[in-house]
Amino acid sequence: MTTGNGTKPRAAWIGLGANLPSRIGGPKETLEAARKRIGELPDTRVTAVSSLYESAPVDAGGPPFINQVLRVDTALPALSLLEGLQAIELAFGRERPFRNAPRTLDLDLLLMADETRTDAVLTLPHPRLHERLFVLMPLAEIDANLPVPGLGTAATLLTQLLATEHGQDCRRLA
Repeated sequence: MTTGNGTKPRAAWIGLGANLPSRIGGPKETLEAARKRIGELPDTRVTAVSSLYESAPVDAGGPPFINQVLRVDTALPALSLLEGLQAIELAFGRERPFRNAPRTLDLDLLLMADETRTDAVLTLPHPRLHERLFVLMPLAEIDANLPVPGLGTAATLLTQLLATEHGQDCRRLA
């Protein structure tokens, strides 16, 4: 894949989650439709898809979340990819009444190649990636040896989190 301006694609990892029905259907159907929409973003191709995982909500009530991680190759800059993900969330009825609220769709840009950044709009790698089983389990499934800048590999981070009193419930769905 190349773009009209010759920009070389980079790998990016996206976390998907839902625990409320959307206009598409339940969380599993919503994630499937969101995967397709992500693959339709300009100069973007889905290259790996994790299994689905079920996890308890973090710091909020509501039904369990269905989670997944995708790897994409994209020529989009990080902020353009983030804007595309946010537009998809809105199309699926995402509302943000409070932090960690139940939602129809949550799309998080977790990592983008080896890019690191911290600004008012985007932090890469995602600032809580290493604290969340529902991110690390599917991430390690598709890219165990992926280096997370400044933290270690996905598999190492998962092993470290599992060795702590993390208090999180996350399981791979069949």
